[in-house]
Amino acid sequence: MLGEDAGVTRVRLAELVATLSLVADLGMGRPMERVLRQTVITLRLADAAGVDDGIRSAAYYTSLLTWIGCAADTSELAELFGDETQLYADSHDGDLAGITMAMFIARHLGGGSSRLRRAGLVGRFLVTAGKSVQRVMQAHCQGASELADRLRLGDDVCRPLLQAFERWDGRGVPGQAGGDELALAMRLVQLADNVEAFHHTAGVEGALAVARERRGTQFDPRLVDCFLEHHAAVLAGLEDVRAWDEVIALDPRLGEQLPDEELDQALRAFADFADLKSPHRLGHSRGVAELAGAAATRLGLSSDDVVVVRRAGWVHDIGMIGVPSAVWNAPKPWSVSQRERARTHPYLTERMLARVPALASVARCAAQHHERLDGSGYPHALAGDALAMPSRILAAADVYHALGEPRPHRAALPPSEAAEVLAGEAHAGRLDGQAVEAVLAAAGRRVRRTLPGRSGLTTRETEVLVQLARGLSNAEIATALTVSRKTVSTHLEHIYAKLGVSTRTQAALFAMRNGFIG
Repeated sequence: MLGEDAGVTRVRLAELVATLSLVADLGMGRPMERVLRQTVITLRLADAAGVDDGIRSAAYYTSLLTWIGCAADTSELAELFGDETQLYADSHDGDLAGITMAMFIARHLGGGSSRLRRAGLVGRFLVTAGKSVQRVMQAHCQGASELADRLRLGDDVCRPLLQAFERWDGRGVPGQAGGDELALAMRLVQLADNVEAFHHTAGVEGALAVARERRGTQFDPRLVDCFLEHHAAVLAGLEDVRAWDEVIALDPRLGEQLPDEELDQALRAFADFADLKSPHRLGHSRGVAELAGAAATRLGLSSDDVVVVRRAGWVHDIGMIGVPSAVWNAPKPWSVSQRERARTHPYLTERMLARVPALASVARCAAQHHERLDGSGYPHALAGDALAMPSRILAAADVYHALGEPRPHRAALPPSEAAEVLAGEAHAGRLDGQAVEAVLAAAGRRVRRTLPGRSGLTTRETEVLVQLARGLSNAEIATALTVSRKTVSTHLEHIYAKLGVSTRTQAALFAMRNGFIG
């Protein structure tokens, strides 16, 4: 059953936060599991330095979340620098402070733009002393800190996240903390971040060199000395470590599981961060989730499947963070290369969520929101029976909600026009007719013409079929749908006639083949 894991509180907080670290890797264009390896180094450094359990726990979650703000709110960054992932890829190259930072920024401003525009951006940067760039950096820190707060990680994590761009020598951004005023959790993360990056590209000697060179400037000298003394233990086996497994095993909260309400709150936070990728999409994921959940209820899906659809709606666009903002903010229809980049985001969503077993159904449904019944969708070109009803509903809800939102290359469609487009997709065989009817009804729209369903079943007949397939008796179906037993009997006669079947088993097989039962 598609929703068999939906109502069981088996999702661990550490798994969700570690998933966000994978999102950060994508958004920054860095190797997968980079932040996870950084976290392993952070905890090994913490152990070598003998920090107390509270700091160790704070460092764990601070490390996993430090770069998530840089992965989401990137529209302004893309406006300044073009492909923001290239900017992040180069950010470890030098000890960025003062004139070195100014030169780094000036070199990257206006990436991909004309010389005239680049000159204008550099001029404004110099005149304003880099205020625009500082605002972006501070916004990223604030976003990460707010997310930690929504995950109820406490001030010991929220406060360090505000200091991600500060430095030991006080020459960071916003330049309000240095030395021992810089949270120890963040000092550990900053050193681990650079050690991981240089170890990845230049091995042990590269990691040792960057620590020595930036001792007392970017990094706490006492932590550097600790790393230099214990580097063999800190870096042991890092090339072969199974970073996800090790990070989950290091969980300082010992596998704390989230109740359903807190899991939903966390997934709503995922939704909001995904939508930050482009200002035109703010609120999209929440809207799709509520619309799809209401449509699933109208179609008589089980309570578990309704939960799966709603949760999938919240996270269906998390993979967008792995595509440069310039694609999502393009002021004209996509080029071929832009379209191909955009089409990867459902696959990236699937990858991000694949390591959380208790969200397997949610991940599967979320990753299929751009699949189409005729096989013309992506990323896997699934068709027909391969798409269960929850996925069909989510696809219809996503299309309808997106049509009603403005995009850089078009205005928002009025609800009536959006409904016509959705109905046209159903008639063309790309979207499921029953799902479209349910979505339009949930959105308060009338369906002006009969949409193609499975052998002409009405919405009520579909609801009866689902309950029949799940093994309910006529009396139980009547109770579940708040109708009389006589009405149920009439619907069943019509169902059997329309489907050309004569037994409950045949009807149940039809329901499964056509996606009503996952």
